[in-house]
Amino acid sequence: MRVAQRLNTIEEYYFSRKLREVREMIAKGKPVINMGIGSPDLAPHSEVISAMQKAALEPMAHQYQSYQGLPELRVAMAQFYKEHFAVSLEADTEILPLMGSKEGIMHISMAFLNKGDKVLVPNPGYPTYTSVTRLVEAEPIFYDLKSENNWFPDLNSLEKEDLTNVKMMWLSYPHMPTGAKATKEDFERLLAFARRHKILLINDNPYSFVLNDEQLSLLQMAGKNDDVLELNSLSKTFNMAGWRIGMIVGKANLIDAVLKVKSNMDSGMFYPLQRGAIVALRSSNHWFQELNEVYDKRRKAIYKLAEKLGCTYDTNAIGLFVWAKLPLGITSAEKFIDNLLVEKYVFLTPGTIFGSNGEGYIRFSLCVSEEKIMEALSRFN
Repeated sequence: MRVAQRLNTIEEYYFSRKLREVREMIAKGKPVINMGIGSPDLAPHSEVISAMQKAALEPMAHQYQSYQGLPELRVAMAQFYKEHFAVSLEADTEILPLMGSKEGIMHISMAFLNKGDKVLVPNPGYPTYTSVTRLVEAEPIFYDLKSENNWFPDLNSLEKEDLTNVKMMWLSYPHMPTGAKATKEDFERLLAFARRHKILLINDNPYSFVLNDEQLSLLQMAGKNDDVLELNSLSKTFNMAGWRIGMIVGKANLIDAVLKVKSNMDSGMFYPLQRGAIVALRSSNHWFQELNEVYDKRRKAIYKLAEKLGCTYDTNAIGLFVWAKLPLGITSAEKFIDNLLVEKYVFLTPGTIFGSNGEGYIRFSLCVSEEKIMEALSRFN
């Protein structure tokens, strides 16, 4: 049986392939320390878990659920955006719960892209933007993000490009993988650019609460007539990555288009997960403070490891990772991390998986205990 031609445009996701290699090494007794992937190792709040467990005993818990999620969940998401981002949303029409924001990338692309449409994709950026664009037979157009411009697009250069047939633009601020922040002024410039060229602007925003004192949403600056969507997730904010709970927010007509896709793709989110998510979304600021105290200690330890490797980094960056520049003379990030894995049993992420502008960089995840980071550091003494 021949596979669909669309599979010729993509490869297996890097972490799917590389983590299989790491698991094989661990199975052979190798003491691999995995600092590659951003999968939180800490648990959700105990009250979140209790709410999920209690809900599992309710009579209707195991039936199909609404494609739009529980009304109470959408209200909690609206309250979350109001409290933390100062954005007012209509719970019934401007919010759509997702089984993780990653599925939202596919749903948005299926809802708005036709074959041959073009999509502006950040380089470096989340690889799924590119693969999903190709899967729906649209064309990714990569725009450069570079350290000298604080990993923000050069809009003046973009204006000079042929933007014919460009229908969407992916953003990710706070930026993954670099941890760069966008300002209100940055978002306003992006919105003006999108208006001029009639581009749907989408901000993927799962890292706002990790080691960051100021939460920003693209919707704060957007006008009522702007074609803007934002993805968010409970994965990093509440240590619920495996629960697969996210959301898409924006104008009602845009949300409705995405719902048309989603309602044909699944049969609703498991009821107990929704109940747990409602409790998580109502967490006090004390939750974020405690979580960031842990991540701050880990980040300081990662800084020491990066320095041991001769790398440099930006202390103003935020989020769940440390993006580090390799020493002068190192020409291949992938070869560098492969050597570390074989020789020191430490797995890091090469910057090249995020695009060509990631060459010369590596990424450390904070989703590993301080003790493990120090153990990794000891292997270089």
